[in-house]
Amino acid sequence: MMDADLFAYLEDFLTPRRRELFKDILARRTKHITVVTEGVYQLHNTSAVVRSCDIFGIQELHVIEEIEGRRIDKEIAMGAQKWVDVIRYDSVESCIATLRDQGYKIIATTPHGEAVGPKKLNITQKIALFFGKEGDGLSDYVMQHADAHLTIPMYGFTESLNISVAAAISLYELSGRLRSEGINWELTADEIKQKRIDWTLKSIKNADQIIDRFLEDRNNG
Repeated sequence: MMDADLFAYLEDFLTPRRRELFKDILARRTKHITVVTEGVYQLHNTSAVVRSCDIFGIQELHVIEEIEGRRIDKEIAMGAQKWVDVIRYDSVESCIATLRDQGYKIIATTPHGEAVGPKKLNITQKIALFFGKEGDGLSDYVMQHADAHLTIPMYGFTESLNISVAAAISLYELSGRLRSEGINWELTADEIKQKRIDWTLKSIKNADQIIDRFLEDRNNG
């Protein structure tokens, strides 16, 4: 963790409005719900999911890329990749194991089988929402290891939604419930402080050089 004097120095490079905006947004951020994409190879879909995470206050997105890594399309994400933590995995097994260690229930999204809608899903415990690749959906491994299955009710001939649309609808419903059902969903004080530091550094041009100069001046003082 960065020491208080250095952080205070760096914050002076931000406008007062920017500093207050960080505090306000972080007060509404959560890790109680997190999102996972498995093998989503259409770049614009992952980028749109990042944007939805930011809009609905989801701090982390987990991306499983077993074949090849893909960058986030910055134009579609519209800067959201700067504020949402994107955590990458090269296997679904390692992703699920990591999330379980962090106390998450694994929720597989699917239009088939025994699944509940966003209004009925149990969210008292931390949940990781898994969304699958275009056309094929989630792997058998995820479906077999899921603690619950989530579906979005549909009433037409079409039986599936684009992943970015499905993520947006799910997060809209679930994030709203999170804030109305008395669940302890907020980031911890330490998590908030760490993200304030992270976002401050991302907002300052030549931050490394500024830090080096501050430390040199302090050591020489």
